[in-house]
Amino acid sequence: MIEYLIPLDQLGMDDVDRVGGKNASLGEMIQNLSDLDVKVPGGFATTADAYRAFIAHDGLGDRINQRLAELDIEDVAALQVAGAEIREWIAGIPFPQEMEEAIDAAYAALEEEYGTETSWAVRSSATAEDLPEASFAGQQETYLNVRGIEEIKNDIRLVFSSLFNDRAISYRVHQGFAHEDVALSAGVQKMVRSDIGTSGVMFTVDTESGFEDVVFITSSYGLGEMVVQGAVNPDEFYVYKPAQRAGRPAVVRRSLGGKAIKMIYSDQPGEKVTTVPVDPEQQMLFSLDDEHVNQLAGYADAIEKHYGRPMDVEWALDGIDDQLYILQARPETVQSRVGQVIERFSLKERGDVLTEGRSIGQKIGAGRARILASLDEMDKVQEGDVLITDMTDPDWEPVMKRAAAIVTNRGGRTCHAAIIAREMGVPAVVGCGNATELVEDGSDVTVSCAEGETGHIYAGKLNCDINRIELGSMPEAPLKIMMNVGNPERAFSFAGLPNFGVGLARLEFIINNMIGVHPRALLEYDSIPASLREQIAPLIAAYGDPVDFYVKRIVEGISTIGSAFAPNPVIVRMSDFKSNEYANLIGGDHYEPHEENPMIGYRGTSRYLSDEFEKCFELECRALRYVRDEMGLDNVWVMVPFVRTLQEAKDVVALLDKYGLRRGENGLKLIMMCEVPSNAILAEQFLEYFDGFSIGSNDMTQLTLAIDRDSGLVSKLFDERDEAVKFMLSRAIKACRDAGKYVGICGQGPSDHPDFAKWLVDEGIESVSLNPDTVISTWLYLAGVEEA
Repeated sequence: MIEYLIPLDQLGMDDVDRVGGKNASLGEMIQNLSDLDVKVPGGFATTADAYRAFIAHDGLGDRINQRLAELDIEDVAALQVAGAEIREWIAGIPFPQEMEEAIDAAYAALEEEYGTETSWAVRSSATAEDLPEASFAGQQETYLNVRGIEEIKNDIRLVFSSLFNDRAISYRVHQGFAHEDVALSAGVQKMVRSDIGTSGVMFTVDTESGFEDVVFITSSYGLGEMVVQGAVNPDEFYVYKPAQRAGRPAVVRRSLGGKAIKMIYSDQPGEKVTTVPVDPEQQMLFSLDDEHVNQLAGYADAIEKHYGRPMDVEWALDGIDDQLYILQARPETVQSRVGQVIERFSLKERGDVLTEGRSIGQKIGAGRARILASLDEMDKVQEGDVLITDMTDPDWEPVMKRAAAIVTNRGGRTCHAAIIAREMGVPAVVGCGNATELVEDGSDVTVSCAEGETGHIYAGKLNCDINRIELGSMPEAPLKIMMNVGNPERAFSFAGLPNFGVGLARLEFIINNMIGVHPRALLEYDSIPASLREQIAPLIAAYGDPVDFYVKRIVEGISTIGSAFAPNPVIVRMSDFKSNEYANLIGGDHYEPHEENPMIGYRGTSRYLSDEFEKCFELECRALRYVRDEMGLDNVWVMVPFVRTLQEAKDVVALLDKYGLRRGENGLKLIMMCEVPSNAILAEQFLEYFDGFSIGSNDMTQLTLAIDRDSGLVSKLFDERDEAVKFMLSRAIKACRDAGKYVGICGQGPSDHPDFAKWLVDEGIESVSLNPDTVISTWLYLAGVEEA
């Protein structure tokens, strides 16, 4: 006797062959994670046997198999015709009587449990989907806000027919699945009222780098289809798992998305859902607060532990009961397949930037731009072209396979275009907003996703380098090789390189790129000119208070780098802007003096100790204290730049103590930038105040040789390998060694000159901190191995 359907709470992962991966996973979570407060809406699933009984009517299965056997899968137009024909056949067939009676009885039981006013989602679950080796996610249809038994039965038939969507047929062929071996289960599940709440997707691993210690969460208003389809640019959050598990603040990064539209229930006859604009003020706020973000991360962690592998999870926040629900969970199928060989792409030249968006992957692709307004134009795209369109959905998959790169106006990093691009290993830039307008059809373009979270579309075909790295076979180096990491967006990726931590994390990079506003303009926000407030207001809206905005953004930047490299040390240098650089920030021209040579002027420690800047410096200290003491990232050390005199050394240590950064407390190490000749000359005395030196070879060379490194007129004389500079560095290294204290170098010299790095090794330096793109080559050089 055929078992036509099974309640979700009676299913588990042993039932994949009966109800497909999605429905089996729902049952698995209901049975095993409910005790951990992971909430999954209930319902029932039709079985694969029910599908086969349904499809056996009047020899329909034989007709379908014969039709597909005649099909050339690479003929996209023929694929469209065959798919439409098969779907029409399926939609017109009635259910077997026993199956219809089983659905009626199961629905009556659900109405008794949840009430007659409840609406339902009817989802597809293929019996070969959500396997670790392949993802069928999104290929079949989902129907939302379904009401009443007749609508449910109609939509179950439509779900069955969607097994023969063009993208599903194509995917099965390319993945080597026989059509007759794949059956479909329809899941009927109680709707979560995220139409008046929020929803999104989360991954238990960083989708771009494979970094495993974070949960990556996307969120937008309304039903989750907008995020899954890529119709909106969602908010993004990264949560550091070890901090979340310890009950500490754990959100290390937030990115505000556009969230221009949302999908809600429709009150129009014959229409189940509709898309409406999001209020502009709501767009400027995060759609999820930190409490819910942390709760979601806890759910994700529990799900990952249960399944024992990285997972891709859909979630929803009910706008009525304010509860979070898990709608489905499936294996993450891209980063979980990444091996020990990584590729690093870098541009060898630059062109004009035509547009930019969110980068997917870390590769570079180039080709002829083909702008498609709809799938009707798919024949325009030839192998190696760059596909540019408004957004994609699963129907686009056959044409996407031809592209060297993909660019969309809409979508975030969990949208359909992003997911498929990752699976295919091609670069994609999503959420550009206007790519179809700014890029000329037929022109040559380069799509670069190798420059951080922002992807760029350049005019012309640009040359690039590809460095392939075997991570598992690095030889032992004669010292600790660390990295200079300024951009938090690249931290998770860089952490995958061999390293002993971060020797230099520049706070000014975080301030310039993540904040962009002079700290005094935020401290004095209520009294600054109205025109300046209008310029700043949109930047701070999601954070509310202007000072909180400044501190939290610094926290995000530091904690991202700190979490990426934990437990290895991350040495954060307090801000070292010059006055002309601070003046370039919003509001900066109101506060900064004009200096003829700011390189040797109002910077570093002298600035911190001034009455005009001390309160700004306190904000930096507040952020660092929060990262170390509240978030638990005590691998973060503090470094002070440009300390000219012993009195300044004494005073800045006292100032740090005043603002809660006390040397030795909670393991805090204070490092001094050794970059002024006085630092080397009086090295022993300076070391009385600090736990070690980090040599800044750029400024030490500039000040020892009296060369303005910003001047092209004398730049040919600038060389860190000059004997006078080496004398200074040798003296500083020896003083640290004699005192038993840390000594490293974070200047540009070792990255540019491997022979200089070798000299430093011979002098006894403890670590060299390199630009990430030179880590492998310098490591191999110092280990005495020639790079392949």
